[in-house]
Amino acid sequence: MGEQPIFSTRAHVFQIDPNTKKNWVPTSKHAVTVSYFYDSTRNVYRIISLDGSKAIINSTITPNMTFTKTSQKFGQWADSRANTVYGLGFSSEHHLSKFAEKFQEFKEAARLAKEKSQEKMELTSTPSQESAGGDIQSPLTPESINGTDDERTTPEVTQNSEPRAEPTQNALPFTHRRGKRKGGSCHHCSTISKHWEAELATLKGNNAKLTAALLESTANVKQWKQQLAAYQEEAERLHKRVTELECVSSQANAVHTHKTELNQTIQELESTLKKKEEEIERLKQEIDNARELQAQRDALTQKLQEVEIRNKDLEGQLSDLEQRLEKSQNEQEAFRNNLKTLLEILDGKIFELTELRDNLAKLIECS
Repeated sequence: MGEQPIFSTRAHVFQIDPNTKKNWVPTSKHAVTVSYFYDSTRNVYRIISLDGSKAIINSTITPNMTFTKTSQKFGQWADSRANTVYGLGFSSEHHLSKFAEKFQEFKEAARLAKEKSQEKMELTSTPSQESAGGDIQSPLTPESINGTDDERTTPEVTQNSEPRAEPTQNALPFTHRRGKRKGGSCHHCSTISKHWEAELATLKGNNAKLTAALLESTANVKQWKQQLAAYQEEAERLHKRVTELECVSSQANAVHTHKTELNQTIQELESTLKKKEEEIERLKQEIDNARELQAQRDALTQKLQEVEIRNKDLEGQLSDLEQRLEKSQNEQEAFRNNLKTLLEILDGKIFELTELRDNLAKLIECS
């Protein structure tokens, strides 16, 4: 059957900085598929994620691993074999919870598989301890097969497979002298040897794939440099955009100053209107007291009418100014929100560019 995917989701992948052991280093430019795989032949559960043809996660789940939720959308676990810590950023808390549940489920399954394997190996290794000379005392467990680090696993397989095969050949004469008492042990050693040969072939294939991925990543350094230059141009463009927005902000300040001047003008007009009304009242009293001032009263009446018309015009202008003021305030608030959004995007881009520059520098040093 081989390895089969049993659960998949999408997330942003990170690894802990090997130098500082504090900062997260993104290993994927965008959200990628992260899958749980089960190998029915070896009873092994693995977490695998590919970015194109590059394996960015290849972690075998062991009973002593722990998946920790560090926030509502972020979780991490440590892989001692790969000597790193993986981090996953999900789009929602539901996806994080589902991944954590599956991690705990497959971790428990790996523990049960380990215990069954240990019991089986203890039962099969008990009658063969004399002929094997203690070479087959350690049981075959999922922890003895490291699918995440070929450089560590391959030498271990080479050392363990050959000594397990040699007792089978050297024990034949001894078995004949003891009346073939150890025949079952020889058969068991042969089975273990074949199993380890299959494991060695699988690990060699994985080693070849990882070597090809390393060569490909080295070839992509030039492309990453070009992308860095493009990001730098984008940053310069965003800086220019911020400058333009600052100019627009200064224009908004000018609008605010004009609004203040209009308010002062309205207050002056209201004061003048009150004075005119007082003057009209005084003139009315003079008209009542003196018939000879009839002509003057008529002139004042006409002036009063003009003032009332002007007052209506001023009220219309005041209403229009209030509407313009409200509209200006709404536009100014929308402009401030847009400016804050652009500044946040700019900070994020600058932060990503900084991290990308550090990562590229480290990749160049490593290559």
